[in-house]
Amino acid sequence: MNPPSSFVTAIDHLGIEFEPGDLERLGRFLKLLLEANTHFNLTAITDPDEAWMRHIYDGLTLVPHFVSAEATKVLDIGSGGGVPGIPLAIVLPSVQFTLLESTGKKATYLRETVERLELGNVTVINDRAEAIGATKDLRERYDIVTARAVGKLNVLLELTVPFAKVGGHVLAIKGERAADEIIEAKQALHVLHCAVVDASRTLTGTIVSIEKLRKSPRIYPRRPGEPKRVPL
Repeated sequence: MNPPSSFVTAIDHLGIEFEPGDLERLGRFLKLLLEANTHFNLTAITDPDEAWMRHIYDGLTLVPHFVSAEATKVLDIGSGGGVPGIPLAIVLPSVQFTLLESTGKKATYLRETVERLELGNVTVINDRAEAIGATKDLRERYDIVTARAVGKLNVLLELTVPFAKVGGHVLAIKGERAADEIIEAKQALHVLHCAVVDASRTLTGTIVSIEKLRKSPRIYPRRPGEPKRVPL
């Protein structure tokens, strides 16, 4: 699972320098992901070279944001196959990551992968964001909350913003419709007391950065399923 030259060039442009062993562990993660994908659906991308770009590179585009924010505690919502959380945890060992996944089979895969990669800075929680969002233990505790391919921004904000600290950020990796989704999320941004501060294109997507301005109203997130059924 060696990276293609396109990946190496793209990473150089990001200004990321790997520590010894990082590339090997990233390749091992990709191998574990693609192997698990033969048993149940984790990704539609099965070509290794494409996976290096669409998964590993895509996740690592968040690294400059982590560095500038001096983040130490991060929550990844809807972790699924482990991107961006696991690649980020590999290259940022001093940052503590919590991966939240509601599907039991996927959460088990994440735990097994974390164990096999010996990632001591990662915890996996099998639950829904709406359920744990009501607990004081996790609300407004994270410097950064990440999400990739979880849902439209007006839904995603309700599932992520309550977990971020005041002054912290939500980083959402979105596609080509990011600008439209930002417009559609105007009401959600207002209600949840947050604001889009940046939307930057990468080779694989658009990173939308949302800053939390004040505490989230206690009623959010609403009951499981409601944010998607009736978006803000």
